[in-house]
Amino acid sequence: MCTFFLLYPNIEMKSFRLYSIHYPYLLRTGIPIMVGQLGTIVMGFADTIMVGWYGTEELAAAGFVNNILALAFIAAMGFSYGLTPIVSSLHGEGKNHLIAQKLKNSLLANNILSLLFMACLALLYLNLHRIGLPEELLPLMRPYFAVITVSILPQMAFNAFKQFSDGIQDTRMPMWIMLISNVLNIILNWLLIFGKFGFPEWGLMGAGVATLVSRIFQWAAISLTFHLTSRYGEHPQYFKKASPNISGLKEVSQMGWPIALQMGMESASFNLSAIYIGWLGTIALAANQIMITIGQLCFMLYYGMAAAVAVLVSYYRGAGQTEQTRHVAVAGLHLTWGIGILVCIPIFLLRHQLGYWFTDSADVAQLISILVYPLLVYQFGDGLQCIYSNALRGMADVRPMVWIAFVAYFLISLPLGYIFGFVCNWQMTGIWLAYPFGLTSAGLMYYLRFIHTHKKLQKSIHYGT
Repeated sequence: MCTFFLLYPNIEMKSFRLYSIHYPYLLRTGIPIMVGQLGTIVMGFADTIMVGWYGTEELAAAGFVNNILALAFIAAMGFSYGLTPIVSSLHGEGKNHLIAQKLKNSLLANNILSLLFMACLALLYLNLHRIGLPEELLPLMRPYFAVITVSILPQMAFNAFKQFSDGIQDTRMPMWIMLISNVLNIILNWLLIFGKFGFPEWGLMGAGVATLVSRIFQWAAISLTFHLTSRYGEHPQYFKKASPNISGLKEVSQMGWPIALQMGMESASFNLSAIYIGWLGTIALAANQIMITIGQLCFMLYYGMAAAVAVLVSYYRGAGQTEQTRHVAVAGLHLTWGIGILVCIPIFLLRHQLGYWFTDSADVAQLISILVYPLLVYQFGDGLQCIYSNALRGMADVRPMVWIAFVAYFLISLPLGYIFGFVCNWQMTGIWLAYPFGLTSAGLMYYLRFIHTHKKLQKSIHYGT
């Protein structure tokens, strides 16, 4: 609470009503996103638990592949996020006839980018044996790596439709599709990892196939809902008439690439650390996979609320209500920190049991009980950076986010991970202790940039420029 008043030194208690009026709207927009994200985390938990039950080596192999591929998937998700402020701003201006054109451009851009990412991942696949990984894990990693790489194509197509839907404040339909997809993934995991009911016992490869099928389902379901139902009103008719164009692709790219780079570098502070952790062996990789899965629970909940902040900030920006953009961001921060407290309490209380939910390895469980402490420490900074990076996205001020992310994650977090882990010889704990430094510094820099952008926007409207 003291930090809150440091950020807002002139605030009075009566001012909370300026923010509290936004709580219902943020919750109404954000909860479906959070539930969908939570469903994704449940799928990640289920994957990790089932693979962990199958074998510790499989869990370690999945941990490395998922951490590395997450760079591509999070960057891809970030690129698709560029559509949301464009759509939401048009929605706020009442220019719904232009939105379908933006969606069509986004779909084309996402398809092109997915092929680019797949080509880069193919090069990494061919060089897995050159980066110092345990030799016994490579035969498990390679087929799983290949299948998950292919799944990026349907995932990015789904992302484009989802961001369109979120932008017009219809967050429930993507939520239901994601939840059904997660149930499908869990069922297929059980059938294909363990070979139930006559299905082949593919182990880790089965988890990869289940993920691919569930992502194809997501894309097909939301595409058919858009084109064949009346849920989206006249948007499908506008979509049929629209054609991709260079200026539209440029607009989507100018918004999408900075967000992709920002989120990619944020992910890199965790996922490239998997290379450091790979030097420490199979136990460390297995523990890291479990901790990343737990950490993503908090992150995705924060990001659900932060996505709602982006939607409402861009809506108010489009409607010309600039003061409300600041109030929405502060209200989102209140709710996010509240969520963080509620999530962190059970994680702390269950720290000695968490590891055994995923594996029967006492060494892995012991390491997890120690890593919970840096995980809890970085939640404040994670919530701060989530809210204000998305507030900047709503303000369409995305380019500075790239440099902020570069400083926070590449110049602060990753070097500190190496220093703490190997120079100070704190090993796994040291690598994880670097994360709070990167996330908190990013959050403070995003906050300062948002204040600057908000003041600049107010001046431009005041002077009619």
